[in-house]
This record gives sequence, structure tokens and C-alpha cells, in this order.
Amino acid sequence: MKLDLLAKLRETNPIVLNAANFVTVQDVANGLNALGASPIMSKEIAEVEEMVQMASSIAINLGTLTKLQIMQMKEMGLLAAQAQKPIVLDPVAVGAVNYRLQTAQKLLEAFPATIIRGNAGEIAALGGFAWNAKGIDAGSGSGDLDEITRKTAQKLHCTIIASGVTDTISDGQNIAHVYNGTPLFQAHVGSGDMLSSIVAAFAAVCDNSFEAAQTACLVFAATGELLVNDHPEVGPGTFSMYLMDYLAKVKETEITAIAKFD
Repeated sequence: MKLDLLAKLRETNPIVLNAANFVTVQDVANGLNALGASPIMSKEIAEVEEMVQMASSIAINLGTLTKLQIMQMKEMGLLAAQAQKPIVLDPVAVGAVNYRLQTAQKLLEAFPATIIRGNAGEIAALGGFAWNAKGIDAGSGSGDLDEITRKTAQKLHCTIIASGVTDTISDGQNIAHVYNGTPLFQAHVGSGDMLSSIVAAFAAVCDNSFEAAQTACLVFAATGELLVNDHPEVGPGTFSMYLMDYLAKVKETEITAIAKFD
């Protein structure tokens, strides 16, 4: 786990271009900014070329799709791939809505994702595994999540993050797990989208997508756990408020002290 990437991120201040979910766009922008990256949001296809040129990495979120935005996402991904910039895809609800699954598949045919971050149901759907997804939630399934994550990474030729109570990460060969976190992440709708964009920020400062994905998951999960340890009384509303403070001030030594991963 390369926790020194946190200092590198803050020193570098990478620009993360987001094709964002309008439900969570403020959480994502504030989370990136608090951690030390520079967020920029776009829904306009006419500015894609200039936006991609200035960006260090790209985060594409399928949370609130329109046909025009799908065109923008495709153009954004194509240009980012040509420029060899990391692309993180968040396939929101592809396990529950067939149109979203088809959209994600078509985007992945048009350009390669560097990292895909979703919940178990979303990752299973992309990999072609049976899973009972429930809207934007992971739902339930009986499959081996390690195997699902590994095989989906092999199928899509990228690093996969199946996030949840335990984050499972694979590049198709190796498997890693992050066990830190708090149930309040599940109570806050913007948490997954925020993590996807934070993954993009770490991918901008690390050429190894597997290392970037692991580190991003650990930093985010441990930050939430540190927050709750310090403020056990918090609920979903105050958790969101404190999370920005903790992302801004969390230190590598604090994460190392509570880190649980393999």
C-alpha cells in the first residue's frame, strides 16, 4: 500500500474532470478539493476537448444519464484514452437497469477504462454474474466476490474495485482488500461517487492503477473510520459535514495506525 501517494497528490494538486451525477456533484467537488485535488465538472459536449486537455484524469459517473451526456462521456473517454490519461468509470445501477448496463458496455467498447469502481451488484453485472441488485444499492448475491472481481477485471482489462463494507480490488491477477470504514458511508448517498472521483485523483499521480485503487480505498475508508472514532455521536448529516474536514486534515501516520488491509 503506497500511502505516500497522499502527500504526492496534495503536492501535485491533479485536476480531475468529472462527468458527474447531479445528485452528488457538490459532495464530489468538495471531497476532491478537501483531499487536495482540483475538481472540475462538465456536462457540455462542446467543451470536452479543452477540458480533457487540462485534466490530469477523468471520472465518468452514470448516475443521472441523458442521451446528450452519454455522447459527451463517449467523446471524453475517447479523447482521454488518446492522451493516455487515466479514466475511472462509476457504473451506477447497471445491475438494476438494463439501459444503464447497455450504456456502460457501449462506452467500454468505445474506450478502455483504467479503473471501474462500483458496488458488488454493479461489478457482477459488468462481469456477467448473477446478482440481485437493488437500485443504486449492492443488493445480495451468493457468488465469491473475489472471483467476480478478478474475472471482471480480466474481462474488461482494467482494475476493478467492488466497494462496500469490505473493498475488494483486483487487476485480474492480484486481489487486495480494505477492511476499514463505517456504516455511515452507506447512509450517505454521495459516498460512492466521491470515492470514484478520489480514485481518479490517485490514478493521476500513480502509473500503477492497482496501487492507486488500493490507496484511494484505504485513505477514504480510514478517514471515515477516524471521523467516527473521534465523533461517535454523528449521524448521516453531520458525518457528511465532518468528512470534508477529515479529508482535508487526515495524515498518513493516522491512516497507518488504523489501517486494515491485505
